[in-house]
Amino acid sequence: MKTLYLIRHGETIWNCQSKTQGCRNIGLSVRGFIQGKLLADRIEKLNDNYVKIYSSDLDRCYETAKLIDERINVGIEVVRDLREINFGDWEGLTTDEIKTFYLNEFNKWRNRPHKALIPGGEDLKTVQNRCLKIIKRILNKYNKGAIIVISHSVAIRTIILGLLDIELSHFYKIVQSNACINKIEFRSYGPVLVSLNDTNHLDIDVCS
Repeated sequence: MKTLYLIRHGETIWNCQSKTQGCRNIGLSVRGFIQGKLLADRIEKLNDNYVKIYSSDLDRCYETAKLIDERINVGIEVVRDLREINFGDWEGLTTDEIKTFYLNEFNKWRNRPHKALIPGGEDLKTVQNRCLKIIKRILNKYNKGAIIVISHSVAIRTIILGLLDIELSHFYKIVQSNACINKIEFRSYGPVLVSLNDTNHLDIDVCS
């Protein structure tokens, strides 16, 4: 059977400051590295038939991927199209700052995310299309085995919704915590979400 592990990167300082990262290249915080090591330990203990790690090109993902590969030694391929949504003019701003300067756009993003147009950025459908194109290409390379993909909160949510044929309007019904694991098995009758936002391996508080 073929299995896909979709994993969000560890914590960054901007995560704790509620700053919008998007395509900004923010690395892991000290706590993010600790999360990454705990995540790597969990992946090693799961002892699945790992075949490859694919990572977004942004440092917070690649640093997380390296911590995992130190344990399972399958190699990392960096893929630019696995990066986070481009948040355009919102990048570097806190949630409160976005509300202050872009209230109408923010309200639409929160209430109708699939219809939202972020100033200078991408919409959810564009993100989903580029991510799913890469995911399907990766999946087609293997007949069996466990594939690990390290990506970002928005990107992963669009991938999960797309693989399960769920509308993007349900975007906010999924949460993705730092260093979480999502597991999808590709069975004879289609993809099955086995675990979602699994953080049982983390024994530390975040943003404290």
